[in-house]
Amino acid sequence: MKQKHEITIGHMAAIALPMIVSQASETVMLFLNRYFVSFLGSEYIPASMSGGLSQYVFVCFFTGIVGYVNALAAQYHGAGRPERTVQTVSQGFWLSLASVPLLFLLIPVMRQGFAWAGHGPRQIALEYAYFRILMFGSPLFLIQSVLTGFFLGHGRTRVIMAANVLGILVNVPLNWCLVFGRLGMPRMGIEGAAIGTLGGTAFIVAILLVAYLRSPEYRAYGGARAWKIRRDLAGKLLRYGAPAGAESFINVFAFNVFVQLMGSYGSDVAAAVTITFNYDLVAFIPMMGVGAAVTALVGQRMGAGDTAGARRVAYLGLRVAWVYAGSMVILFLAGAPLLVQVFSRGFTSGDAAILPLAQTLLRLASLYTLADATQLVFSGALRGAGDTTWVMIVSGIMHWMMAIAAFILIRILVVPPVVVWLFFIGFVISLGVAIFLRHRGGAWQRLRLVEQAPPVSPL
Repeated sequence: MKQKHEITIGHMAAIALPMIVSQASETVMLFLNRYFVSFLGSEYIPASMSGGLSQYVFVCFFTGIVGYVNALAAQYHGAGRPERTVQTVSQGFWLSLASVPLLFLLIPVMRQGFAWAGHGPRQIALEYAYFRILMFGSPLFLIQSVLTGFFLGHGRTRVIMAANVLGILVNVPLNWCLVFGRLGMPRMGIEGAAIGTLGGTAFIVAILLVAYLRSPEYRAYGGARAWKIRRDLAGKLLRYGAPAGAESFINVFAFNVFVQLMGSYGSDVAAAVTITFNYDLVAFIPMMGVGAAVTALVGQRMGAGDTAGARRVAYLGLRVAWVYAGSMVILFLAGAPLLVQVFSRGFTSGDAAILPLAQTLLRLASLYTLADATQLVFSGALRGAGDTTWVMIVSGIMHWMMAIAAFILIRILVVPPVVVWLFFIGFVISLGVAIFLRHRGGAWQRLRLVEQAPPVSPL
């Protein structure tokens, strides 16, 4: 039976707030990961960001495909087809496994990529060591996306929140032990930080998998038949998820080029940029949780044939995201000196230029935080409706225009880093406006992803 209940701000908050907490947990893990390695020296901070971001570039195309389980499961949930949500998860698993060999083959490519960006031998060794370990753990991130998509699609975000919060209890102590060699464990430095990240992720995946296997949908419609390869569902994940994955890949690749180019200014600028983006993640990643919740709720509304409700979901999500983003703006403006000081424990007298530059960049970052919230919410709404190709094309073009312009500014015109940062701010604001206008245009309202057939009987 189709869902007819009205989406209210309370309902939106009940779905979105656990996702904010879930994504905040991921932010905490990333933040503390870089905080621990900052004790090893200033060069370790940008190495952890560069290596981690590069791993995300390679894996995000595939997580975009299998992560579309969120929108597809939501639409089937809204259409009253619980058996199809279980079958969708299975196809996500098979597609995840199929992508692993290619991901492993890509690992050696990135060493040359770091060299192309103009990084020194010491920095390349550090960031590649971190990158390589995370790449071998890529299957964990793919399976996590599939399982998270199932629970998001059904609006059960508290399960995701619990798994991610509990993951911190594994990730943080394991990072501390492996980075510094505590409690009898070997001192592994930046490689220990990567292993600790994988340990926390594996624990999260284990919790989500147990919860999925015990869910009412899997108990009713699981079993051998649920794990069959189904070309129609796999085709839908590829048809609508591939543009979403390509969007992530194109955008994050361009962003990674920007980060690597900023690193070519030297280790001081690289450290300042990394500190700034580390706090930017505190704003950005939780707002991704709001965007994911909007995707799920829009998918449910569209599956139920309620386009007006889907539009309302987007604007309610924007209100939630702006409340959080506004608090981050205040934090960045008022607390910049104290925030950047946190990462100075491993600095030497030669690193004196890092903190003032990081303070300036962080305060300027407050200018685009609301725009980031806007594009995340409305991108999530378009994704939930199936409007993934337009977002991929326009967002990809804008990201690569930004990356090419950054190359010209940094390598040819050799402008100061703050000038490049101001250009980056203008890009983020422009992207937010473009995504908002696409949603307002309403072309997404005519899309239909799922069939409206009656549900089958349980196995």
